[in-house]
Amino acid sequence: MPRLIEIRDNLKARIAEHYGWLGEIAGLQASRTATELKLDTMRQLANSPTRRPTAHLGMPDFRTSVGRD
Repeated sequence: MPRLIEIRDNLKARIAEHYGWLGEIAGLQASRTATELKLDTMRQLANSPTRRPTAHLGMPDFRTSVGRD
């Protein structure tokens, strides 16, 4: 999430000081919109009451699969 915030801020700065092609600015704005949506989704998932921080998957037992008991 911190890296995504850094990317978003970089895109904002590039849009603010860019005087080039309109197509390039539109591309930067589309990327910025996508990062904002991704950040919103990440925040919603982090604050979800049903979210569990980790899932215990257990330790696999290979003894039976290799013919050892």
